[in-house]
Amino acid sequence: MLSINSSFLEMSNEALSRGHTVTAISRDTSRFSLVHSNLTIVAGNVLDPANVADVVKDCNAVISSIGSAGASPEVIINAARSLIDGLGRAGMRRLVVVGGAGVLEVAPGVQLLDSPNFVEAYRPLALVHLEAYNLYKKSDLDWTFVCPAAEIAPGERTGKFQVGADQLLINKQGESRISVEDYAIAFLNEVEQPNYIHHRMTIAYGDE
Repeated sequence: MLSINSSFLEMSNEALSRGHTVTAISRDTSRFSLVHSNLTIVAGNVLDPANVADVVKDCNAVISSIGSAGASPEVIINAARSLIDGLGRAGMRRLVVVGGAGVLEVAPGVQLLDSPNFVEAYRPLALVHLEAYNLYKKSDLDWTFVCPAAEIAPGERTGKFQVGADQLLINKQGESRISVEDYAIAFLNEVEQPNYIHHRMTIAYGDE
């Protein structure tokens, strides 16, 4: 069983299309309009470790997309702490997290969020993702922090992209981008066949 936050609809669609049984967890279940025979929508609170432990106890993997849902910095950090605690209580180890590109490196030891061209308006969120990433690094979970390209937006589902680890992926035109649809493909690939446990991971289009 796969537990997934309801804010990332494309991830749910991708999981369901692959035949997974999905439990979508949300404080407000009315926000989740998707209907599928393999989908169960559960009211839950990711900020309550006891509730997290109860909801995920029968799952094989847990996905958190808290950081992609416009959540406040405080919620993102508290959710990370609660997930670490709650999954530990449930004896669940596998956690795959929607991260942010700002934590990726653009040069050895230099993260994107510290580069001169990083958009200042995105810095607060990038710093929160970095703090959450560091919390997961210190945990006992089998975590993967899946960072999109620098630009991510709804688009085509091509199935053609690059996957990397610590460094921001950029094509010959200097672009770093990925569609939400292709990000979901790569994300679910990692859930099904882990290659980046205890690591950052990123997805972007290559040269055409």
